[in-house]
Amino acid sequence: MGKARRKEKDSASGTAVGVGCSISGTGSPGANDEGKLYLESALLERHLRETDLKRLVKMPVGLEENEWMASQTIALFEHVNLIYGTISEFCTSTTCPDMTGPGMRTYLWFDEKGKKVKVAAPQYVDYVMTFIQKTINDETVFPTKSANVFPSSFKPIVKKICRLMFHVIAHVYHSHFREVVLLSLHAHLNCVFAHFTIFNETFQLVEDKETEILQDLSLAMKLTTNSDPMDDDPMSDSNKENIITKQSSSQVPFTTENDPHVTTSSDCKSSSPSSSSSENTLAMKQTALVSNTSSES
Repeated sequence: MGKARRKEKDSASGTAVGVGCSISGTGSPGANDEGKLYLESALLERHLRETDLKRLVKMPVGLEENEWMASQTIALFEHVNLIYGTISEFCTSTTCPDMTGPGMRTYLWFDEKGKKVKVAAPQYVDYVMTFIQKTINDETVFPTKSANVFPSSFKPIVKKICRLMFHVIAHVYHSHFREVVLLSLHAHLNCVFAHFTIFNETFQLVEDKETEILQDLSLAMKLTTNSDPMDDDPMSDSNKENIITKQSSSQVPFTTENDPHVTTSSDCKSSSPSSSSSENTLAMKQTALVSNTSSES
C-alpha cells in the first residue's frame, strides 16, 4: 500500500503532516449542488449486492471485534487509495484549490501545532493517506503478532481513520465523479461507498453530521442495515417458508404484484370480488385467444 499517486503536488500550505481535520461551511445536503451526477439511476450500479456486502461486514462468530475492525479498515483504505489514485491526475491545486465535498462542505486540516489550515485537495488527501498508512503500519496500534494486543484507544483511532477516508470519498463524488464515469470505475466507487456505509453503520464509527452530505446517495442506493442480512437471503429458512406459503395460497396469474421478490401489503390479503372479476376477464381473453388461434389454423 503506497500513497495515492498525484500528478501535481501542492507545495503551498506547509509541509508537515497534520494530526486532524475540521469542517467548515453549512454542509446542508444538496446546497448549491447543481445536478448530482452520482444520483443518476444509470450510474448507481455496483459490483456487489447489498446482501453480499452485509455478509462481508458481519463479524464472524468467535472473532475479536478489534481484529475484525482492523481488517475491514485496512481493506477499505486500500480501495479508497486505489480509487483516488486513478483520478489523482485530475485533482490538482489548480482544479481543486480547496478540499470540498457535497453541500458546500469544506475540510480544513490541523497542522502539528493544532492550527486549522486550508489546503488544496491533493495536499489534504496526501496528508490523509500518509497519516493512515503510518498508523496501520504501527505495530502498537494495528498489531500483527499474536503477542501484541490492541491499545485501549483503538476504536477512537479507527473512527478518525474512517472519518478521514469519508472526506476523500466525498471529494471524489463531488469533484471527480465525471472522470470516474469516463474511466468506467463508477461501479467500483459505488461498491466502496456501500461497503464503507454498511461498515460504518454496523460499528457506529462516523457521526451523522459528517456522513449526511452523502445521505441522498445512500438512500438512492437503498443501503439499509436495520435488518438482518439473512432476511434478504431467498434461501434462508424463513424466506423459504414465506415463498412456499405464497405459492400454495396464490391462485391468480403471475404478475409483478405477486412476484415473491416484490413484497406488498396485498400479499397477505384474501381475494376480493374485484380480483375474481379480473380472473374472469383474463380467462375470457385467454379463451378468445385460443379460439382465434384455432380458426387461423
